[in-house]
Amino acid sequence: MRARREVRSGGGAGTGAAAACRETGSATVLTMATIGVLAMMLGAAIAVVSVVRDVHRARAAADLAALAAAAPALRGAAIDCAAARDVAARNDAVLRSCRALPDGSVETWVARSPSMWGGWFGQLAHPSARARAGLVLEAKR
Repeated sequence: MRARREVRSGGGAGTGAAAACRETGSATVLTMATIGVLAMMLGAAIAVVSVVRDVHRARAAADLAALAAAAPALRGAAIDCAAARDVAARNDAVLRSCRALPDGSVETWVARSPSMWGGWFGQLAHPSARARAGLVLEAKR
């Protein structure tokens, strides 16, 4: 009988095959880690975009509420905060403040509840906005 001879030192035919066996599955781990990082980045981007959208909706609701409150001033009547409250409610917002300013304009402040994605930021994601509307009585030069 002949004894089999194994090569255990560097070089030789067996080294590449042994190294390949040790690295089996490493690409899977790297791929899964990359997918996890990309999923987290996508979730964060969706949350930020949602908060920005909520802020824009709050600004639009504040602008429309201020215009609704100031509309009676065109006819010489007092401001109408009830109309501002109604317009804010139609835009999924709550009128927090409605007041007449000394210059004849109206200032409104509205707040919206955060959307599902924007709510991830907790207390930081309660969008609100202020707006002013009124007559321009005199042009400044």
